[in-house]
Amino acid sequence: MKIVMINGSPRKEGITGILLKGIQTELTRNGAEVKYYDLSGIRLSHCMGCMACFKTGRCHIDDDMERISEEIANADGLVLGSPAYVSNVSGLMKDFIDRGHFVMEQMLHGKHCIVVTTGINYGKNDAEAVLKRLVVYSGGYVSARISENIPYNDRALARERAQKKCIRAASRLLSDISKDRKTTFQHIFHLIVFHIGIKPFVYNNREKYDGVINKWAASGLCSR
Repeated sequence: MKIVMINGSPRKEGITGILLKGIQTELTRNGAEVKYYDLSGIRLSHCMGCMACFKTGRCHIDDDMERISEEIANADGLVLGSPAYVSNVSGLMKDFIDRGHFVMEQMLHGKHCIVVTTGINYGKNDAEAVLKRLVVYSGGYVSARISENIPYNDRALARERAQKKCIRAASRLLSDISKDRKTTFQHIFHLIVFHIGIKPFVYNNREKYDGVINKWAASGLCSR
């Protein structure tokens, strides 16, 4: 199995990173091929809102994002992690979402995912909601989630809490992938979002969304 992991924290060795590394260890121990990315260590520019990608299928910005998007498209699963900043995901994670061809292109169609959020108060719940919506709106399934309130920089507590939760999350992800398990509520919710919201809009404006339709056709969501 091929899994892509994304750390949206600017701090590679922070609390979010500790939890993600715990999941990575368990995934690789069970034979998965894992590609792990710290967004703070890649070339990632802001989205310019030009919408050229909807027409062409690719972003015109020459950085690392297109390569990572292709790896996600070819992966079996995705793990997303972000600290909560002002009751939202980090700025790095937001840039990643904006640039990642997720919702309109249905990048996560049929893929299983883990969502990890950390914080020191209730803001992590809002950050988690952002990532969970991203997965389901993009056609994926949230297999497991880890959401932790941990005091700033308390790495010892993070490691203490991480072990069992990371093992369970990784195990559930691998099981869902191997059995192609579809969560009923998430599946129905996505069908409503896609067939009532996204698809009619794209076909009504198809001259601007040729790249999107090509990606749908490639993943079996529609025919040309």
